[in-house]
Amino acid sequence: MSKVDQSVINFQVYENATEYYGMAEVSLPEISYIVNEIQGAGISGTLESVILGHLEAMTLTLNFRTLVKSAIALTEPRDHQIDLRVAQQDKDTVSGTTNVVPVKHVFVVQPKKLAPGKVAPASAADASGEYAVSYWATWIDGEKVLEIDILNFICFVNGVDYLEPVRKALGK
Repeated sequence: MSKVDQSVINFQVYENATEYYGMAEVSLPEISYIVNEIQGAGISGTLESVILGHLEAMTLTLNFRTLVKSAIALTEPRDHQIDLRVAQQDKDTVSGTTNVVPVKHVFVVQPKKLAPGKVAPASAADASGEYAVSYWATWIDGEKVLEIDILNFICFVNGVDYLEPVRKALGK
């Protein structure tokens, strides 16, 4: 099947799978692996060595239209489980049908910053929060494609847990 990914139709954000947080947009974390620059005998220069399954710190950003109680609640200094449920649209170019593809992201985060935004007549406040991510899993159309668990040595991408041999070597 040939398909063209088209758009995010809409999304919802929940905490602990039940409480809805209405917001304007979400900026997902970047996945950036830790690298070590190596040089020495037998190497004709320097080389960045990507450290298997080890990541730089990740940040999730939630942008709220206005300053609401849910944004304040997310500043409680504790772990928060955030579920981001997305309906994406694609087009099957063979059949001509438009399809809805469910995407689910689950995060465990701690608050880093709340920016309450601005106050002006007839405008959005543009409030936002930044959250440190210790866990992130993603399912696309019901299939788990990503799981990053910094504290439990899991780096699962497309069916392979790249830190499994590391856990074994460490006796975990």
